Amino acid sequence: MNFPTESEAKSIMQEAQIIYPEHIIHLEDVSVRYRVPTERIGTFKEYMIRRLKRQVQMRTFWALKDININVSRGEIFGFVGDNGAGKSTLLKVVARVLRPTKGRVIVRGRVAPLLELGAGFHPELTGKENIFLNGSLLGFSNREMLDKYHQIVDFSEIGEFINAPIRTYSSGMYARLGFAVATSSNPEVLIIDEILGVGDENFQKKCAVRINDFCRRGTSILLVSHSMDTIQSMCQRAAWLDHGIIKAIGEPAQVIRAYREKER
Repeated sequence: MNFPTESEAKSIMQEAQIIYPEHIIHLEDVSVRYRVPTERIGTFKEYMIRRLKRQVQMRTFWALKDININVSRGEIFGFVGDNGAGKSTLLKVVARVLRPTKGRVIVRGRVAPLLELGAGFHPELTGKENIFLNGSLLGFSNREMLDKYHQIVDFSEIGEFINAPIRTYSSGMYARLGFAVATSSNPEVLIIDEILGVGDENFQKKCAVRINDFCRRGTSILLVSHSMDTIQSMCQRAAWLDHGIIKAIGEPAQVIRAYREKER
């Protein structure tokens, strides 16, 4: 994906912060605790029977522990870490999909989450029907989605498949339609979880242009990616998460260096 150079990205951020100086995301001592069964239970019925008999053994673990982060308007903030480190859980907390066990979360403005491929899509509905379904989940009215519909279809490049069931779509088509819907407005916060590498080169360029336009208008972006090149070229700051704990936070190059040293 053709993102701006490091110096260009910093210039975009500085320009946005002059106009939009305050923090738009504030996480204070945020922790998330999960309780999961210690053994696999095949069906919900079996789970309920065993739970009534008090035969379900549970274990507790902290997916996030005492997270403190501030993100400014127009800033692109990246997260790196191994699978299971807590990155997606953190994004869900910011997106208000998940309530933290402890701590305080302040997010100012509309959030457009792209948390996973096809999130909010129903496989048996057509692309057109899913546009309106996804839009309603993002808080848009039917009238607003009617106004945006042709713009979304044009950007996603789905073409005649817009009237086909979503289950017939490739992963790239899923991502394109999801990105087009989520970015059809001007969100204050855009959350992107590991989907920017999907799609052909031309579509990735379109995504990069739209993301840069958002930054110039003051949109803050939270980005999770396993591509260190993407994090370094696109983000102004980054954080390394390891088992729910922030191990490093700051300049992307420094954070990536610390993360890679841990892998050796």
